[in-house]
Amino acid sequence: MSSKYEELIFNFPAEYNDFSLLGGTDDFIMSPQAYFRGGSQIPGAKYNVGFQIFIKPFFLDRVPHRHNVDEYLFFLGGNLPNMFDFDADIEFTIGREGIDAEVFHITKPTVIRVPAGVEHCPLNFKRITKPVFFQAALMQDMFSSIYDTADGGQKELWYNGPLMCKLDSGKKCNCCRKCIDFED
Repeated sequence: MSSKYEELIFNFPAEYNDFSLLGGTDDFIMSPQAYFRGGSQIPGAKYNVGFQIFIKPFFLDRVPHRHNVDEYLFFLGGNLPNMFDFDADIEFTIGREGIDAEVFHITKPTVIRVPAGVEHCPLNFKRITKPVFFQAALMQDMFSSIYDTADGGQKELWYNGPLMCKLDSGKKCNCCRKCIDFED
């Protein structure tokens, strides 16, 4: 029996890191991970978030980029339930390289708000002695990043994880965004 609010409920599937699928190692992160892929999983959602526990150093995001909406990055201890059991050094850059970039060292539980349009990254988990719970939350229906191109332009790249297409179960999601409910 379907209910009036059934489409507002989403049960997380286990997701496995693409690095292992590409023949790389994924021993830097606990697997599986959980992700909420926004509007493709709950119609109308304007929130996209991942839940990951890093257990070894890893250079996660090397390329500076920005978003059209705010992003929030959470760094907590991964020895649950004590989220304050934290021993790591994570390097994160906010601002445009050569103009106003600042490098921050995250050494205790921290949340960072990256306002819409502000360039950020690299993000480097340099030292991890105790597991780190990491959550990147983007306030839009599907994850995307805007990158500067060599010719002075910009390119927005969309990503929806290793999911199968919601409209054609025979193919992998290619981020066409046709499954997103655009009504506000």
